[in-house]
Amino acid sequence: MKYNQLGKSALQVSEISFGCMSLGNDHAANARLLHRALDAGITLFDTADLYEKGENETTVGKAFQGRRQQVLLATKVGNQWRTDGRGWDWNPSKPYILQAVEHSLRRLQTDYIDLYQLHGGTLEDPIDETIEAFERLQEQGKIRAYGISSIRPNVIREYVSRSRIASVMMQYSLLDRRPEESCLPLLQEHQISVLARGSYAQGVLVDKPAQPYLNYSVEEVQQAATAVKHVAGNGQKIVDTVVDFVLQQPVVASAVLGIRTDEQLAAAIQAAARLPLSPAEVAALRRAVPPSRYELHR
Repeated sequence: MKYNQLGKSALQVSEISFGCMSLGNDHAANARLLHRALDAGITLFDTADLYEKGENETTVGKAFQGRRQQVLLATKVGNQWRTDGRGWDWNPSKPYILQAVEHSLRRLQTDYIDLYQLHGGTLEDPIDETIEAFERLQEQGKIRAYGISSIRPNVIREYVSRSRIASVMMQYSLLDRRPEESCLPLLQEHQISVLARGSYAQGVLVDKPAQPYLNYSVEEVQQAATAVKHVAGNGQKIVDTVVDFVLQQPVVASAVLGIRTDEQLAAAIQAAARLPLSPAEVAALRRAVPPSRYELHR
């Protein structure tokens, strides 16, 4: 497993990370899966207080009792569940963040979070107030680094210029190259890492039938999947190919892969030992479909 520095922080993250959102309700089964990932060298585990109303954080926290020093725990804040439990509201305020972190710490059964991320963001937010909350938590030792999870270029630019974020989590894949236009170069310039999610494009690049994806038609999605198969052959190398396409970008510190089953974990672990794509192979993939671009929040 390769490890990369996360931005300017002291965190060294595994280039394959475990996206915990899809974990089920069986704490023992989850612990076995998470321990297998850690034993294979995966060290970054990403969750959020939004997932399963906090139960996802709880199952991750239970799993790593006794092994806390070996893992990097990343979670997210900003979506406040309503009292009736029938939805949530966006709340990036300083008081809420300072309150919510205490609940996440308790569920994760830890006294610090390695990476605390704002789970969204708009230009209408009290951005300086939000940053103040993260800075205070870092000063208090309750978080080691902070970042945002966003695909909005205009929001990303604000945090790049006004904060000390270590990372931006964003969707990036062969079928979502929108970050290449403006976000990736900007973050590279400022030594802010990308945590890439959605590398499989909801599975259509790997093992699911073609269907419309973002602004791509079924035919274009099929073209991309065919290009992947042409470069990779079949089987595990398809996963290797779509993951390596993302990690070819030097600003991408880790590909965060959603994992729920033993088979998905095995594929993720194998991808860490992949052979890198050649420049010709990368070029062939990029020719398969035209790059998309952000239309909103530019």
